[in-house]
Amino acid sequence: MAELETSLKRTDTGTIAPKNTSLLVGELEKILLREMPSEDACSWDRTGMLVGNPLEVVRGVTIALDPTIPTIKATKEAGANVLVTHHPVFLEAPDSFVPDVIQGHTPGAVVRFACEQGISIMSFHTALDVSIAGLAALPKLLRLKPIGVLEPLEKGSDKGFGQICEPTDGDAEQGISLRHLSARCVSVFESLPRVWGSSDRVVNRIVTCGGSAGSLLQECLDQGVECLICGEAKYHEALDASLSGLSIIELGHDVSEFPLCALLAAQVQAAGIAQNCISMIDQKNKWYTPESSRR
Repeated sequence: MAELETSLKRTDTGTIAPKNTSLLVGELEKILLREMPSEDACSWDRTGMLVGNPLEVVRGVTIALDPTIPTIKATKEAGANVLVTHHPVFLEAPDSFVPDVIQGHTPGAVVRFACEQGISIMSFHTALDVSIAGLAALPKLLRLKPIGVLEPLEKGSDKGFGQICEPTDGDAEQGISLRHLSARCVSVFESLPRVWGSSDRVVNRIVTCGGSAGSLLQECLDQGVECLICGEAKYHEALDASLSGLSIIELGHDVSEFPLCALLAAQVQAAGIAQNCISMIDQKNKWYTPESSRR
């Protein structure tokens, strides 16, 4: 719980201490793939190292949600040579690798810059989403009790998409109002969510899902879920689902997945990288809402 809460706080990026490990980049990838195997990921996804040299010794690791040119710069400034992210640098291989100053910030430009800077990038996207630890991240922060998986990878599996939850503590018997639940989201994430549904509605069967809701909207309706807490949902699909009886709390795609960065850091440390060789990159200032910053 503490490491998840830490992932929501802004962390300054400083110089990483000198390496105290002889672990190779490729060895680190293999260890992480054992915990977040590509077999668990969606067929369209990219898992593991897409850029880099597996034969280099790990000098330090930075953790970020997105692999961008600024995060590569921060990795270099920190004295690290490995960037571990949730989102992959690309899903479809780039057609060109032109610098960003010419064609803008593109996946090809990111790959080119990473190679120029000697930074290896490895990502664990849906393989982390469906993991037991990944599923538990949002319920832990929001004090909800996991009771099942909405869309398991296979029958009886504890891995999958969508963590079915119920309220805990004093809310367990009477349920929790949408107003209370959404206010709890504001308190935890310090960000204003978009809420669909009556604020007075009391819900007992809740599903959490980081990132895009996608097909889970219909799955929630089919399985009698009363409220879905997700990163984002397409407007017309959310509209139809809400009019069909599903309350929805949209946290923001990135906001809902920042806790996963703490899980990645924990996995990197468990792989044998010392804590003082791991740095979290703050990506919480990419956008804002005027209401959250008004005087």
